[in-house]
Amino acid sequence: MPDRRIHLPGNNMPTAWYNIMADMPIPPAPYLHPVTQEPLTPDALTPIFPMSLIEQEVSTQRWIDIPGEVLDVLLQYRPSPLHRAVRLEKALGTPARIYYKYEGVSPAGSHKPNTAVAQAWYNKQAGIKRLSTETGAGQWGCALSMACQWFGLECMVYMVKVSFHQKPYRKTLMRMWGANVIASPSDTTQAGRDILAQDPESLGSLGIAISEAVEDAASRTDTNYALGSVLNHVLLHQSVIGLEAQAQFAIAGDYPDVICGCCGGGSNFAGLAFPFLGEKLRGEAKKATRFVGVEPAACPTLTRGEFRYDFGDVAKFTPLAKMYTLGHNFMPAGIHAGGLRYHGMAPLVSHFVRDGHIDAVAYTQNPVFEAAALFTRAEGILPAPESSHAIRAGIDEALKAKAENKDTVILIGLSGHGFLDLGAYENYLEGKLEDFALPDASLRKALDELPVIPDACVQA
Repeated sequence: MPDRRIHLPGNNMPTAWYNIMADMPIPPAPYLHPVTQEPLTPDALTPIFPMSLIEQEVSTQRWIDIPGEVLDVLLQYRPSPLHRAVRLEKALGTPARIYYKYEGVSPAGSHKPNTAVAQAWYNKQAGIKRLSTETGAGQWGCALSMACQWFGLECMVYMVKVSFHQKPYRKTLMRMWGANVIASPSDTTQAGRDILAQDPESLGSLGIAISEAVEDAASRTDTNYALGSVLNHVLLHQSVIGLEAQAQFAIAGDYPDVICGCCGGGSNFAGLAFPFLGEKLRGEAKKATRFVGVEPAACPTLTRGEFRYDFGDVAKFTPLAKMYTLGHNFMPAGIHAGGLRYHGMAPLVSHFVRDGHIDAVAYTQNPVFEAAALFTRAEGILPAPESSHAIRAGIDEALKAKAENKDTVILIGLSGHGFLDLGAYENYLEGKLEDFALPDASLRKALDELPVIPDACVQA
């Protein structure tokens, strides 16, 4: 009988983050200043980020030590377990071996504390008293609220309005950790007021909430901004997931043929995939592993977006990043996977998709929730709607292996639990979920509003 749960002793937890920038054959395009459109210099970010995180953002050093105080906090819930999904394999009747790396064991219930703890600590060391941020479904807001509480910082969270109402208990959890939480767009920032003037019934988006959080941070000397995905330093902090998984596969005597992870901004996927991709880039991998980023058809950044420079927010406060994007003015539908409703994708993930190292697929809601139901009944864990996208892709890979009679090894990133998403599952069980795919006209409208960056500004 195979090991169902592969543990890694705490003293074997990674003590350094892995930075894939060190192994990239072609470096990513630089960030550009939002006003001048010239390559961004580190000093332009100091009003909202501590220099320690800015240095990590541009570092090409392969290994960056995890500070002792950060490591002490992470050891409260890490290493996270790697499970062999034996019951799911049996339910599918597949010869594939399915594993999932479960991040729902963290106090906040997702992978997000891996970077929240680090960001809160670095800001505390820089003398910052307060952090502002955005959150979609609420996992990131919960994680940062918790981390700020542990390091004695105030926390201000702008929560996308549709999720604010869909997932009220995440708001409650943030408040229990001491955060101030308001629905975005709000009337507390100029960015929010501008959106409400255009559309008083706006459901909000992560692009809008980011604008509000950045404006908040830039307007106060005691406040910095913290982002839960997309940026290089966030993906760096999440690398503990994949590094642990590598050690756990070594214990199991196995190695993945395919790795599936959900993609909203890219941090969960990158955290799991990049350590394995780094081995592949260096010629050290045991197999020619495939990497599959999975997104909602309602917000198909990788599968239908364009690889271009764009702003990370609606108000154009953020630097321009070269990434797959649907356009900073894109307004996503109110699907239940709120953490995947972002118009852009991490520049590093985008770079590897463009160069063919990572594949991308998209699904509508009902097939995703069907996969979640099958997984829950087989494995007993209720996954977050976001994570269920990865499960859907993993199941499809297992069914393909069954059809081809191959013993494919599949690794799924189970980035969090769905215990605070029961309203979404109730809608699924009652047949109320709509399968929404982004119309071409809506996509074209948003893409037509992308900035045009002259070649003279940057070598892309």
